[in-house]
Amino acid sequence: MAHRIELKVRFYELDPYDHVNHTAYFGYFETARVEALESIGWGLHLLKEVGVQIVVVDMVARFEIPAVAGDTVVVQSEVLEVKRASSRWRQTMTRNGETVATLEVMAASINANGRPCRLPEGMAAALDFLRAHPELA
Repeated sequence: MAHRIELKVRFYELDPYDHVNHTAYFGYFETARVEALESIGWGLHLLKEVGVQIVVVDMVARFEIPAVAGDTVVVQSEVLEVKRASSRWRQTMTRNGETVATLEVMAASINANGRPCRLPEGMAAALDFLRAHPELA
Protein backbone atom coordinates (compact mmCIF):
# COMPACT_ATOMS: atom_id res chain seq x y z
CA MET A 1 0.00 0.00 0.00
CA ALA A 2 1.32 3.44 -0.86
CA HIS A 3 2.41 5.77 1.94
CA ARG A 4 0.87 9.26 2.08
CA ILE A 5 2.06 12.41 3.83
CA GLU A 6 0.76 15.99 3.86
CA LEU A 7 3.22 18.87 3.61
CA LYS A 8 2.58 22.60 3.76
CA VAL A 9 4.36 24.97 1.37
CA ARG A 10 6.49 27.53 3.21
CA PHE A 11 7.16 31.05 1.96
CA TYR A 12 10.94 30.62 1.75
CA GLU A 13 10.54 27.78 -0.77
CA LEU A 14 9.10 30.14 -3.38
CA ASP A 15 10.84 31.41 -6.47
CA PRO A 16 10.55 34.97 -7.86
CA TYR A 17 7.29 33.93 -9.61
CA ASP A 18 5.68 32.98 -6.25
CA HIS A 19 5.73 29.28 -7.17
CA VAL A 20 7.54 26.58 -5.22
CA ASN A 21 11.08 26.52 -6.58
CA HIS A 22 11.74 23.32 -8.51
CA THR A 23 14.54 22.34 -6.12
CA ALA A 24 12.16 22.43 -3.13
CA TYR A 25 10.03 19.67 -4.68
CA PHE A 26 12.95 17.27 -4.28
CA GLY A 27 13.00 18.06 -0.56
CA TYR A 28 9.29 17.25 -0.32
CA PHE A 29 9.79 13.96 -2.14
CA GLU A 30 12.79 13.07 0.01
CA THR A 31 10.85 13.80 3.19
CA ALA A 32 8.04 11.56 1.96
CA ARG A 33 10.42 8.66 1.17
CA VAL A 34 12.09 8.91 4.58
CA GLU A 35 8.67 8.95 6.29
CA ALA A 36 7.63 5.94 4.19
CA LEU A 37 10.73 4.02 5.29
CA GLU A 38 10.02 4.92 8.92
CA SER A 39 6.43 3.70 8.52
CA ILE A 40 7.71 0.19 7.71
CA GLY A 41 10.28 0.14 10.52
CA TRP A 42 13.35 1.07 8.46
CA GLY A 43 14.07 4.64 9.53
CA LEU A 44 17.40 6.30 8.86
CA HIS A 45 18.63 5.66 12.42
CA LEU A 46 18.15 1.91 12.08
CA LEU A 47 19.81 1.89 8.65
CA LYS A 48 22.78 3.74 10.14
CA GLU A 49 22.98 1.23 13.00
CA VAL A 50 23.21 -1.67 10.55
CA GLY A 51 25.79 0.18 8.42
CA VAL A 52 23.63 0.77 5.35
CA GLN A 53 22.71 3.92 3.47
CA ILE A 54 19.96 4.24 0.87
CA VAL A 55 21.10 6.72 -1.76
CA VAL A 56 19.42 8.12 -4.85
CA VAL A 57 21.16 7.15 -8.08
CA ASP A 58 18.60 8.31 -10.65
CA MET A 59 15.54 10.59 -10.72
CA VAL A 60 13.01 11.55 -13.36
CA ALA A 61 10.76 14.44 -12.38
CA ARG A 62 7.75 15.97 -14.08
CA PHE A 63 6.17 19.23 -12.93
CA GLU A 64 2.50 19.57 -13.93
CA ILE A 65 1.16 22.64 -12.11
CA PRO A 66 2.82 25.00 -9.62
CA ALA A 67 2.36 24.77 -5.89
CA VAL A 68 2.18 28.16 -4.18
CA ALA A 69 2.45 29.65 -0.69
CA GLY A 70 -0.11 28.27 1.72
CA ASP A 71 -0.83 25.13 -0.30
CA THR A 72 -1.00 21.78 1.42
CA VAL A 73 0.24 19.02 -0.84
CA VAL A 74 -0.04 15.27 -0.43
CA VAL A 75 2.88 13.09 -1.48
CA GLN A 76 2.14 9.45 -2.17
CA SER A 77 5.15 7.13 -2.24
CA GLU A 78 5.08 3.59 -3.55
CA VAL A 79 7.69 1.00 -4.38
CA LEU A 80 7.62 -0.35 -7.93
CA GLU A 81 10.51 -2.80 -7.75
CA VAL A 82 12.93 -4.26 -5.19
CA LYS A 83 16.20 -5.95 -6.12
CA ARG A 84 19.05 -7.22 -3.96
CA ALA A 85 20.72 -3.83 -3.62
CA SER A 86 18.21 -1.34 -5.03
CA SER A 87 14.62 -0.21 -5.14
CA ARG A 88 12.60 1.81 -7.63
CA TRP A 89 9.96 4.21 -6.34
CA ARG A 90 7.14 6.27 -7.85
CA GLN A 91 5.99 9.38 -6.03
CA THR A 92 3.02 11.57 -6.86
CA MET A 93 2.36 14.99 -5.35
CA THR A 94 -1.21 16.27 -5.45
CA ARG A 95 -3.14 19.31 -4.32
CA ASN A 96 -6.88 18.85 -3.90
CA GLY A 97 -6.65 15.67 -5.97
CA GLU A 98 -4.86 17.35 -8.90
CA THR A 99 -1.34 16.18 -9.81
CA VAL A 100 1.29 18.81 -9.07
CA ALA A 101 4.44 16.76 -9.76
CA THR A 102 5.68 13.21 -10.12
CA LEU A 103 9.03 11.62 -9.45
CA GLU A 104 10.44 8.22 -10.27
CA VAL A 105 13.50 7.33 -8.19
CA MET A 106 16.08 4.55 -8.31
CA ALA A 107 17.72 4.12 -4.92
CA ALA A 108 20.74 1.94 -4.14
CA SER A 109 21.92 0.33 -0.93
CA ILE A 110 25.53 1.11 -0.02
CA ASN A 111 27.76 0.31 2.95
CA ALA A 112 29.78 2.77 5.05
CA ASN A 113 32.57 2.66 2.44
CA GLY A 114 30.20 3.73 -0.32
CA ARG A 115 30.19 0.32 -1.99
CA PRO A 116 26.97 -1.34 -3.18
CA CYS A 117 25.61 -3.90 -0.73
CA ARG A 118 22.53 -6.03 -0.27
CA LEU A 119 19.53 -4.56 1.47
CA PRO A 120 19.55 -5.51 5.15
CA GLU A 121 17.80 -8.77 6.00
CA GLY A 122 14.06 -8.19 6.23
CA MET A 123 14.07 -4.84 4.47
CA ALA A 124 12.96 -6.18 1.07
CA ALA A 125 9.97 -7.87 2.74
CA ALA A 126 9.13 -4.64 4.57
CA LEU A 127 9.33 -2.67 1.31
CA ASP A 128 6.61 -4.97 -0.03
CA PHE A 129 4.20 -3.10 2.26
CA LEU A 130 4.84 -0.03 0.08
CA ARG A 131 4.58 -1.93 -3.19
CA ALA A 132 2.40 -0.47 -5.90
CA HIS A 133 -0.44 -2.54 -7.21
CA PRO A 134 0.89 -4.57 -10.19
CA GLU A 135 -1.66 -3.06 -12.56
CA LEU A 136 -0.29 0.44 -11.79
CA ALA A 137 3.42 -0.38 -12.11
